[in-house]
Amino acid sequence: MTANIELIVLHTTKTGDNSIVAHTLSKEYGRRSFLIRGAGKKSTMSMLLPLSIIEADVVETTKSTLFTARNLSSRYPLLGIRNNLYKNSMTLFLSEVLYRTVKDGANEDGLYAWCLKNILLLDAMDSDFSNFHIRFLLEFAVALGFSPESRDLAPFVGENFPIVEGFMKESFADAMMIPLNGSVRNEIAEGILRYIEFHSDSAINVASLSVLRELFS
Repeated sequence: MTANIELIVLHTTKTGDNSIVAHTLSKEYGRRSFLIRGAGKKSTMSMLLPLSIIEADVVETTKSTLFTARNLSSRYPLLGIRNNLYKNSMTLFLSEVLYRTVKDGANEDGLYAWCLKNILLLDAMDSDFSNFHIRFLLEFAVALGFSPESRDLAPFVGENFPIVEGFMKESFADAMMIPLNGSVRNEIAEGILRYIEFHSDSAINVASLSVLRELFS
């Protein structure tokens, strides 16, 4: 059976000279990996950057649990992200969080739509997006069913909890305007990651967090 579906790319793994496995998120399959043959072309790899949104024909087979994706096309160009070093680094971080946290085969209700909305929102923002990943992480915890509350989250963010509480209570636009220096912003992001790690029972170990530390310090 073949079906055309929309996919968000979380991560890719090279499996040969001309093939890769794309680890993706979709409405239909949730978190699932697909084999892409003939992926050595530059045009194909440019569609598989972190948090790229693509369309593909998925070929299901009873012979393997690893389905094939072919006839890839870009659903959204995301030029607002790809042409901005800071946004590109942020998508690298966010895609890694999603890849390491959402279990293979999981299909949380509404998670795909929420991710799609946030990717397009980041792409469209012209400025004041330095706090975007903090709001994203808090909403992600809610999407996973953790619903962070003060007594639960406070031990992970320590003295920064009043600021985090502001992020949870303020509108998105106002949360983006909360003044933070780089050090506090990094402490908050790391604290929320520890919170998600604790509740998801996953060792997240997000390597790209160090890039954000440098860029937003």
